[in-house]
Amino acid sequence: MRRGVWVGVALLATSACAGPETNQMQALAEQYVKLVLAVGQHDADYVDAFYGPPEWRTSAVKRPLADIDADAAGIATRLAAAPPDGADPLVTLRHAYLTRQIEALRARVAMLGGKRLTFDQESKALYDAVAPHHDAAEFESVLAQLDQLLRGSGTLLDRYTRFRDGFVIPPGRLDATFKAAIDACRRRTLAHVDLPPGESFTVEYVTDKSWSGYNWYQGHYRSLIQVNTDLPIFVDRAVDLACHEGYPGHHVYNVLLEKTLVRDRGWPEFQVYPLFSPQSLIAEGTANFGIEVAFPPADRLTLEREVIFPTAGLSAADAAHYYAVMGLVDRLSYAGNEAARRYIDGEFDAAGATAWLERYGLYSTVRAKQRVRFIDQYRSYVINYNLGKDMVAQYIDARSGGDVSKRWPPFTELLSSPRLPSGLAVGGK
Repeated sequence: MRRGVWVGVALLATSACAGPETNQMQALAEQYVKLVLAVGQHDADYVDAFYGPPEWRTSAVKRPLADIDADAAGIATRLAAAPPDGADPLVTLRHAYLTRQIEALRARVAMLGGKRLTFDQESKALYDAVAPHHDAAEFESVLAQLDQLLRGSGTLLDRYTRFRDGFVIPPGRLDATFKAAIDACRRRTLAHVDLPPGESFTVEYVTDKSWSGYNWYQGHYRSLIQVNTDLPIFVDRAVDLACHEGYPGHHVYNVLLEKTLVRDRGWPEFQVYPLFSPQSLIAEGTANFGIEVAFPPADRLTLEREVIFPTAGLSAADAAHYYAVMGLVDRLSYAGNEAARRYIDGEFDAAGATAWLERYGLYSTVRAKQRVRFIDQYRSYVINYNLGKDMVAQYIDARSGGDVSKRWPPFTELLSSPRLPSGLAVGGK
């Protein structure tokens, strides 16, 4: 997962509204922040991070949803009446970003008021994107390949479960393994990205969550990363979580937004992060693709063999086979979207969604139930992980010519800008 929590930390911009931004734009941005906080009074998951003036949060009251929507509509009208002049591309992106974030806020307010949307309608309204549809036959072809790799008795799910159980990080080695992964991800990131002095995060291990990991951004370039230990943690999750939640994922994304847009530009809207918004697709997509930016497959395998597997007390000789299997399993990721789509659209009940995840996602029963619990809480948010990754990958590779050694500059630029998901498409603005 990603980040969040509201820590009231006032951040003063070092540049008073650099560029041609008007006082009106600043005022609209401030009103938007306060509306996000107001929605948070109705939806505990909505405000994922806030590090603006503490009094903005403490003064937020539970206003009627209709009043919030009316104010949001007013902001949208004033934004439409004052388009940017195009002199500064980042200002143009800012205007489009704020306009679309307001639209998503209004959609979430409507949902909180009882409006029902299909899975695809919801993802478009909230995240500015719609995931492709897949039928069971597409997943069956991947399952057939896995069936050849995982020989033995029992169902494919039984065989996969037994296979993967051999790659669990022992609880006593979890912290050391995770720290080794963080160190590797940080060193690889700092070789390509200039981060401000003092950036850091702390790690906590928690239980009873619907997610596997979360980054709660605190402001002042600090994060709290929580790792859920409800279920056994497999060895591949060490680097995945270290990159996704930390370097060059959510922590770096938040730090660069704070430095580039809040402190350098003085834009208040980036001091708040509404979870159910287009920003989430960019955040999750960059966090997931960032794993491959930091460690292309050959580099990843070397790191696993030389550092991660030994630290976890596992045989490095098994690493190549493990990642060959997991590479195929990754091609089943959209099965999770289909489970969520059919569950939210009423084609499946919870038992049906669980069975689908077991069959086509190779989830164990306990993990499938945890995933359905996640869908209950976050609904169409699931598209942000795989569709977000694919959209970010397409965007970055189009700008790097497909050369993995040239991914870092466009990737860092994306992390530092208010680009929308619809702007990731080839030719998108």
